[in-house]
Amino acid sequence: MKSSTLLRVAAVISLLFCALHMSGAPWTPAQGPGEMAVIDAMKSHHFDAVGPSRTYWDFYVGFGVIIDLYQLLQAVVLWQLAALAKTDALRVRPIVVTFLMASIINAALSWKFFFAVPLILNVVIALCLGWAVMAAGKRAQDS
Repeated sequence: MKSSTLLRVAAVISLLFCALHMSGAPWTPAQGPGEMAVIDAMKSHHFDAVGPSRTYWDFYVGFGVIIDLYQLLQAVVLWQLAALAKTDALRVRPIVVTFLMASIINAALSWKFFFAVPLILNVVIALCLGWAVMAAGKRAQDS
């Protein structure tokens, strides 16, 4: 399979990851009184955050939205790299390797701190990116 196709697959999976993460907002499995007590505590305790008054809930939601933005950005950049890979796959390899390393690290962090869905999505993205890197190298050797 061509590296450009694999990058497009990784881009679509990244976009799916973004959509799934956004659909889970506010990312809280609040089902019982214990969970609600934690959420209420996160929302109620204000502290100085280098100027403005914030809560842990503010940070929790803010970081969740930032993750959505970066997943969307990753999808867009991978799609753009796929277009570049059609004409010069070898030149996009270093950028793809950077995304590959990030996906591997994200998979490890998902395994340690989260659950199966982000782990699986990161592994599939990493596999597509790794395959794209190899395909780009093979294409360069064939030329």
